[in-house]
Amino acid sequence: MRLLRYGLKGNEKPAILDDKDQLRDLSAVIADIDAQTLAYNVLTKISQMEIDTLPIINRPERIAPCVGKVGKFICIGLNYIDHAKETGAPIPNEPVIFNKWTSAISGANDNIVLPRGSTHTDWEVELGIVIGKEGKYIQEQDALTYIAGYCVVNDVSERDYQKNRGGTWDKGKGCDSFGPIGPWLVTADEISDPQNLELWLEVDGKRYQHSHTSNMIFNVKQIISYVSQFMSLQAGDIIATGTPAGVGLGIKPKPIFLKAGQKVRLGIAQLGIQEHLIVSE
Repeated sequence: MRLLRYGLKGNEKPAILDDKDQLRDLSAVIADIDAQTLAYNVLTKISQMEIDTLPIINRPERIAPCVGKVGKFICIGLNYIDHAKETGAPIPNEPVIFNKWTSAISGANDNIVLPRGSTHTDWEVELGIVIGKEGKYIQEQDALTYIAGYCVVNDVSERDYQKNRGGTWDKGKGCDSFGPIGPWLVTADEISDPQNLELWLEVDGKRYQHSHTSNMIFNVKQIISYVSQFMSLQAGDIIATGTPAGVGLGIKPKPIFLKAGQKVRLGIAQLGIQEHLIVSE
């Protein structure tokens, strides 16, 4: 299933895409797409419905973040060898964990807002994992059973804040609008192999990133198991799994960063496409 949320901020409603790519309202079935409704039994109930009987939504004002009330937004850094090399970082022996604040979460077509004074805002297309049930000390062989679905994530990053402002990476990762998710949450049963997905990103029509999730250093099973050794995972948590080469920071001979007026377009096979206008605060 392709689940999504639509509506203006603070007034989002749940929806589903039918086989003809028509948007159908789920408001009479569930209150939202969040921790309460990502449970296996709820998703099964929705999958068994006659979707064609649900009301059609024409031209929604906004496609909202595909998950509401996210508890944790966990990110994995340097998870593609080519990206680690382009940034000059050593290849990690264990997954690098950092966080994006949940206030960074935005919709798949929302504007990306440059923070005041920002000169080094960058892009990162990533596969997002949406957790479907609580777990801790999860074994790799069981990891996929904890996944409700997958989504596209743009791990927008202010590199000066990230690298030069002291402390951890989080200052450059959690600015408002720096965490677009969606457009859809594609349920796990639709993705037979999360390590077999093409992903890409373009700025003003020029493709900078183009890779494949098979190139991850640590795969989806390993990531879920590893993260769960340090914290419990709850339904509705999101894990962004890292980005491949082609970020602005890695461009030679001189890095390129986002400017107001530019347009960013990115996508992952089977998971949909995001489109963003870059604006100044």
